[in-house]
This record gives sequence, C-alpha cells and structure tokens, in this order.
Amino acid sequence: MSAKQWVYGFGGGESGGDASLKSLLGGKGANLAEMARLDLPVPPGFTLTTEVCNAFYANNRAYPPELSGQVDAALAALEKKTGKAFGNPANPLLVSVRSGARASMPGMMDTVLNLGLNDETVEGLAKLSGDARFAYDSYRRFIQMYSDVVLELEHGVFEEILGSHKDTNDYRADTELTADDWKIVVAEYKRAVERELGKPFPNDPKEQLWGAVGAVFSSWMNDRAIFYRKHNNIPESWGTAVNVQAMVFGNMGETSATGVAFTRDPSTGDKKFYGEFLINAQGEDVVAGIRTPKALTKASRLEMKEPGESLEEAMPEVYAELVRVYQKLEAHYRDMQDLEFTVERGKLYMLQTRNGKRTAKAALKIAVDMAAEGLITQDEAVLRVDAAALDQLLHPTIAAGYKRDIICKGLPASPGAAVGKVVFDADEAEKLAADGVDVILVRDETSPEDIHGMHASKAIVTARGGMTSHAAVVARGMGRPCVSGAGDVRIDMKLGEFRALGRVIKKGDVITVDGSSGEVLLGAAEMVQPELTGDFGTLMGWADKARRMKVRANAETPADAATAVKYGAEGIGLCRTEHMFFDAERIAAVREMILAEKQSARVAALDKLFPHQRADFVAIFEAMGARPVTIRYLDPPLHEFLPHTEEDCADVAKATGLDAKALLARSKDLAESNPMLGFRGCRLAIVFPEIYDMQSRAVFEAACDVAEQGAAPIPEIMIPFVIAKKEFELLKARVDAIAEEVFAKRGRRVEYLVGTMIELPRAALKAGEIAEAAEFFSFGTNDLTQTTMGLSRDDAGKFLGTYVDRGVLATDPFVTVDADGVGELVGLACERGRAVRQGLKLGVCGEHGGDPASVAFFERAGLDYVSCSPYRVPIARLAAAQAALGGKR
Repeated sequence: MSAKQWVYGFGGGESGGDASLKSLLGGKGANLAEMARLDLPVPPGFTLTTEVCNAFYANNRAYPPELSGQVDAALAALEKKTGKAFGNPANPLLVSVRSGARASMPGMMDTVLNLGLNDETVEGLAKLSGDARFAYDSYRRFIQMYSDVVLELEHGVFEEILGSHKDTNDYRADTELTADDWKIVVAEYKRAVERELGKPFPNDPKEQLWGAVGAVFSSWMNDRAIFYRKHNNIPESWGTAVNVQAMVFGNMGETSATGVAFTRDPSTGDKKFYGEFLINAQGEDVVAGIRTPKALTKASRLEMKEPGESLEEAMPEVYAELVRVYQKLEAHYRDMQDLEFTVERGKLYMLQTRNGKRTAKAALKIAVDMAAEGLITQDEAVLRVDAAALDQLLHPTIAAGYKRDIICKGLPASPGAAVGKVVFDADEAEKLAADGVDVILVRDETSPEDIHGMHASKAIVTARGGMTSHAAVVARGMGRPCVSGAGDVRIDMKLGEFRALGRVIKKGDVITVDGSSGEVLLGAAEMVQPELTGDFGTLMGWADKARRMKVRANAETPADAATAVKYGAEGIGLCRTEHMFFDAERIAAVREMILAEKQSARVAALDKLFPHQRADFVAIFEAMGARPVTIRYLDPPLHEFLPHTEEDCADVAKATGLDAKALLARSKDLAESNPMLGFRGCRLAIVFPEIYDMQSRAVFEAACDVAEQGAAPIPEIMIPFVIAKKEFELLKARVDAIAEEVFAKRGRRVEYLVGTMIELPRAALKAGEIAEAAEFFSFGTNDLTQTTMGLSRDDAGKFLGTYVDRGVLATDPFVTVDADGVGELVGLACERGRAVRQGLKLGVCGEHGGDPASVAFFERAGLDYVSCSPYRVPIARLAAAQAALGGKR
C-alpha cells in the first residue's frame, strides 16, 4: 500500500492539485494550484495539507512519519523548478511560509517571508541581485518576522532598535536606510535575539523551515484564530494547510512593487478594478498599515486626490497584464476575487486569489450584477449572499442634512455609521461593551491581536493604513463601519486622548463614525434607517421565487406589524397578548383581576381590559390586511404582573387605589420556585377560563369590525403550554362557543383556526393525539429548548460559552436550534401530527426563526413557515430560499 500523500506541489509545470481540493489544500493552496493550472505567473511551491494539521493536533503536535521525506522531495523539486538551492550561499532559494485554511481568515494566522536567509545566503542574494541594500533589508525583515512568529519574541524589541537607528541618522522613512545601515540593524537584531532568548538566531535553513511550519500549524489554535472561527462558524476540524512558495521580491528597487487588488469594489460592489500598491515594498507593508499605499488606477487616484502616480501610470505594462489576469480569474471563478501580487523588476507574479470578502451591500450588488451579466444564474445569486450579513443593511446611517462637526477625515474603509464612546484599547472595548456601553475603537492601526475589541466595538478608526489594511478588511467582514488612514489623528495613550486638526478628543467622549464618507464627527449624529430597495429588492424577489417556506414576524403592536409588512412578512406568527397588558392604562385592571376572589369580580376587571384588547386587534388586523395573524393567548404566570416588595406594593396601591396589603399577599401567594414550569399558559385558563373568554371575544369582534371595512383578517388562535389533548379540547370548545356567539350577534363570519404551541417535550411526544383537535402547531423553540435541555435562557450564559468552547455543544442552542435533540422532538411532532391530520399547518415562532442555520433545519423538517422579529424577516426570507435551493443541488 502506498504512503499517504501529505504534500502537493504546484507551479513550474506541476499540477498536483486544483480548486476542487480546497478542503485538503486549503483555500490559498487550492487557488495557487488552480492559477498555475491556468498558466498564470505563479511562483512555484508546495502545500502541506490540512490533514497534516489535524494529525499534528491528534498526535500531541507530532508530524506523520512520512512527512519529512515528502517535504524533502518537494523542496528538491522546487529547487529544480527555480534553478536555485535551499541554503546554497552562491545561489540561494528563499521561500515564504504561509497558512491557508479552507475558509478565508485574513490576518488570523501566521506568515514568514524571506525564509532561508542567514549570514552566508544574504551575501549570495546581494551578489545575484546586484543590490546589497535589498538583500540586507530582506534579511532584517526575516529576522524580525521569524522572531515574532516562531521564537515568540515581541516585535517591539526590533521596532525600538530600528527607531533608535533612524533617529541617530535623522532618517524619517525605512527606504532611506542604506545597505550599511541595514547591516548594522541586522547585527543588532541578532544580538537582541540572543540576549532575550539565551540562544542565537537559527542559521540552518532546514531548521528555519520546520520552525515556521510548526508556528503556522500552531497558529491555528491561537486566541485570535479561535475567536475568528467562533464568530464566523468555522469548524476547528477543518484545520489549516501550510504553503511553502518560492519568494519573489517587491522590494528590489523602483521597478518592483507589491499590492492587493479586488476585481470589484468590496465596499460598494461597483464594477471597477480596485486596490492599492507600494513601490519597493513587500506584501506585509500593504496590509499592516505601516505605510499608506497608493491607488492602482488613475481614476481612483484622482478620486482620492492622491499625489504621485498610480500603478496604471507608474508601470503601465505591468498594470495591463494585471488587468488581463484579473479578468480571466473573475470569469473563471465567477465571483469577485481578492488578489495579491508582486512585481519583481518589472515582472508580474500572482501570489493569491480568493473569493473576496465584501460588505452586505457589495454582496448584493455583485450577485445581482453578475446575474445580469450572465456569469451566474438568479438562483446562484441568491446563494451567494450570506443571509446573516443582511443584518448589516438594517443598521442606521447618518440623516441627510445633519450638520456635521467633522473632527477628521480618512478613507471610507467599511460603510455604515455608528455612535459610541472613544476607547483606545481592545481589552477595554470588550469590557465596556459587555457592560452595555457602545464604544468606538480608535487606534494607530489594528492588528490581529485586536480582533476581540474590534468585534465588541460599534466602529473602528485608525490613523494609519489603507483600504486593504487589517482594520479595513476585518471591519468589512464584521459589518462594522470603519475609517482608516485618518492621518491627522495623533493618539496619546498616556493622556487617554487623541488630537486631530487642533482638537482634543478624550477617552469616553462620544463620536460618530461614517464609514461611507470616511468622516469622524463629534457627538452623536442623527441616524436614519436605510431604504431596502434596488439590489436588495431584486435579490429578495428572486429569493421569494425560490423559497418554499413562508416567513412571518413576531409582532404585537401596529408599529411592529407595519414594520413586518415593510420587510416582507407574510403574516404574524406570534402576537404575544401579555405584552398588551403592561400598558400603564391597563396594568391596574390586570392587577384588579388577579386580586379578585370571585369570578364575578374577575369578569368585571376583565371587562375593563376588553375594549383595549379589541382595539389592539383591530389595529393589528388593519395593518396585516388579509395576512394570517397567530395570536397567543395569555402565557406568563400572573405574579409577573404584580409588584413584589412592600415598597413597590405601596407605590402601586397609591397610584391605583388597590389595597397594598392585598397586593403583597397575593404576590407571595402566586410566587413560584420555578415559574417556567408552573401556573402559566393554558393552565391559567383551565382555572380561570374567563381570561381566555375575554381575549376570544376581543379577537372575534375585532375581526368582524375589520371585515366590515372590506379586509379579510385570518386570526389563528394559539393556546400555549399545552401538554394533553383534553386540556386543549376544553379551551378550544370555549373559543368556538364565543366565536359562534359573536358571529351570530354580528351577522357575519370570519375564517379562523385554533391551534397550539408545541413548547414542552410531552406535547411533542403526544402530538398525534393533540392534532386530533388542534388545527395547527407552532413550535415555541425557545421554551422547547429550555424544557428539553434543562437550561434556563436567563442563567445558562454563565457556562454555555465553555460548553461550546469544549465541544460539548456545537453552538449556543438558544441561537441555533439543537437539531440532534430539540430538533428530533420537532421532527417527531411533525410526523405524528400530520399522520393524524393531513395538511396540518406547522410553523415556528421562537427566535430560531431568524437564524439561517435553524431555518435550514426547519426546511428539512418540512415546516410551512418560520416567524422571527420584524427586522430579521429579510434574513429569514433569504435563508429559506437558500435552504430550498440547497435541497435541490
């Protein structure tokens, strides 16, 4: 039996893999192999597969025994392709070592460039290139990067050395240092490594290589990568590949360059070539924000009012070839591409292509435009947009006409606007956000170590960096507004302030960030909601044609109902009537009803509530027109409507005229050790049927009122917390009796259904019996999760994060439905219910109805509709379409 293949070569005439092997080679490795297969200018190299990563962690960070030999063979093949030798002082082969996970994780894992340099090979590189300055600049970069990534030596040690040398020689930019300067810096760097670590910097290229490979695999489990995976739902089991590639150099003088490009604008989606570059630089200089890069195109340069030349102007032949390459790649992958390239002495090399990260707005436009261009189908366009990312479009923007007090300007790196208090530290941002404070992170530049603070912030501002800097790319992926390259900002961490154009902004001051214009404003700007038209409307129209499930909204006010309709809801899946009882005009009558000792007194109190309840339903029915409205009758335990302390009871008694002692006594009488499982839902109506009687009369009279105006409301009465058929039958009989009474009195009938909420395991198990009487089921997955898993939504947050981190649970079950447990009960109830009642209407009204992963499960379960908050209706519509299309592929 042949040994397992752990290493795949690419480039130089070798095609060891292609884009179809993405799960094995990682995104970067698969795309490098694919570009080589397309005969594009790719420096050759080889990939250690994601299976090596998994084996590395499964075997206590030990490599498979065959790996060393396969790497040696791949290295020998690379030497043959390049005509250079690894570690050869006369003709040295230098390589880069980069991570490459299946899913793009920009900046989260480690990279080492210029590997293979030592005191001998650097001299060989200087002679071969004819440029000693370039060679020693590359060497100092390698020492600094390798020491940081592999030896875990703080990069500040090297920055201090370099800064001191520049100050001594009155240099302002790195490009002013000569070859002799870099030789001095390199020597000081190496002395610093030995001083700090107690051992010399490694000279053996093979030792360097395995050190870098191990560091990249180890970075799969560093804190920032774990955080990124968690927040982007990337499984740990995917692992990362490692790509070893022959170096090409963008820092070989004025005919060399490096850059990042997007085949379309990743912020807006506009069809224009977009990106940045630096002459005489390496790739890390562009993305790290160390130098502010220049625009690729002349048009962008003029638009940004940048001095100097664009790549199009400075290197027209290289630019023309880059255009041909990007057009070929976009047509091949049929998606917007994110490219990395290097120009070495006038020759273009492609270092990476991947599907580019983009804002939700850009994703919509790119998908719609590509469908119009015939690159993809309408169904493919629907599948291209991340449903959860639509949430980015539902955030406020600054109102037109608002008078802006502009503190400073930078680059519009990620669109949208946000208001918050200034913080300068990622840890502090995370802490304040956890306490409910809206914060805006202001930094000179961000790094991958800031990922947690960026996620916690409402927006990000950086003094340095361009449109493809770390801050810009990560903020766009998160949907956070971002202004980068705000060059007038000067941050003083000790004083806790920043200065810009003569103004001082202190930590804790409120500012507004407009990521669409690149402006930072003083104070809290007036915000407005975006219009969901144009590309959004087009894509949602395609989604609505593709989906099978209906989408409803959870709403209990006319304003909520109107919002739901605006966002495309096809009905109300949950109208919580208890929310109507807490109004100041009504709560006194509710408390009077609770305090009543006789039925007649309870009825009298309920009669006071009746006109309010009827008016509520009239307004909701009018807002919804002919759409169905599922009305859940009173559900929470009665003690929730009562004050609980003597002081509160006294205040309520004074305001309402009720007896304070009676209030306190009744509150104590109704108090429960675990009200989640107590006297609530339909149990209230079994004991006090007059409560649901009042609600039924209000519903049917309101329906008749609205029907007389010409609309045709469809009330669906939902009895909550049912555990038995008999329980439901008793209450349904009263609902039907009151309906007949109202219809006879009004001389008209309206269509209605009476069903139940499946939110208890027993109800799911007895669904067949309950369906003999119930006309629909709506799964209350919030409570079904609590009662099935023995979790409290209010308290489980103390340990659920640990459960997810330790792999006990894949996700928070209150965010994404527990398909294996709770989901099995849902499936069982669907099967048993429909076996008894053909065509039984099935829906879900828990918060899971707006979660794309849960929506996909509900599609597989065969539910008729999902219901969610009004603002998540577009997410559910798109997710339902993607679930339906996914089932067809």
